[in-house]
Amino acid sequence: MSAVVSPNFTVATPRQVERLVQGMATSDGAGVKLTRVLTHDLQRRLDPFLMLDAFGTDNADDYIAGFPDHPHRGFETVTYMLEGQMRHRDSAGNEGLLGSGGVQWMTAGRGVIHSELPEQQEGRMEGFQLWLNLAGRDKMRDPWYRDITSAEIPEARLPGGTVRVIAGSSHGVDGAMQRETTEPLYLDIHLAAGAHFEQLIPQGHNAFLYVYRGDVRFDTGCKVPAGRMAILANTAGADGVRFDAGDDGARLILIAGKPLNEPIAQYGPFVMNTEGELLQAVRDFQAGRFA
Repeated sequence: MSAVVSPNFTVATPRQVERLVQGMATSDGAGVKLTRVLTHDLQRRLDPFLMLDAFGTDNADDYIAGFPDHPHRGFETVTYMLEGQMRHRDSAGNEGLLGSGGVQWMTAGRGVIHSELPEQQEGRMEGFQLWLNLAGRDKMRDPWYRDITSAEIPEARLPGGTVRVIAGSSHGVDGAMQRETTEPLYLDIHLAAGAHFEQLIPQGHNAFLYVYRGDVRFDTGCKVPAGRMAILANTAGADGVRFDAGDDGARLILIAGKPLNEPIAQYGPFVMNTEGELLQAVRDFQAGRFA
């Protein structure tokens, strides 16, 4: 789904780059190699987002073991596959195949056990997994799951580029997903060399971008190269962000959301508000009370 649009707004007071972050190389699951971009120490600054992992490799040994059965409670996982195939199965009875350009959106809620296993023996696997926190009142809701195919993601075609609108809205195009409490914006932006881009972001929302091809440049002269996350300053009165693609163009994800401003208590795959709730999560998992 796509629509040709011309920007009918101007960002008057743009956010600037507060700082650049280089992710940390690590592995997860059964040895899948990835880069942890949004780490634990940034959770309060980028509330309601808890984690962002970027993965991308042509070496099957780096991903073939996948993520066998593991539990979650208290947040949502959003997996965006740029290239590759991954099979999802969970204890609530959901199953789906995440393919190139698609998104898997899962609400763990009160507890779910799931697996994410590659359905390819060779070729490139590349994408992102984002953890989006749930408000305390929603942490014990029933688990929920949705597969969104590439064809179901709306696109805004702009002069010099395309925006895939996964969540929120951009240039009058509503995304595939909406969330009332955290109001996430999740865009995959593809820009030609030198193309200009602007996006409105509500005041008070935390925001960041991650460049995965090329680079982007802000009017202050700050350059964000591929493989870097730029945290955008939450300056009073700022109404959005604007930047230009570099000489080789750019591909990046732009993410923003309304902070929950609640305590964060985390123990691995369980994210609650208090230590007592974390202890109960462990007990419930051990007793087999997850969906």
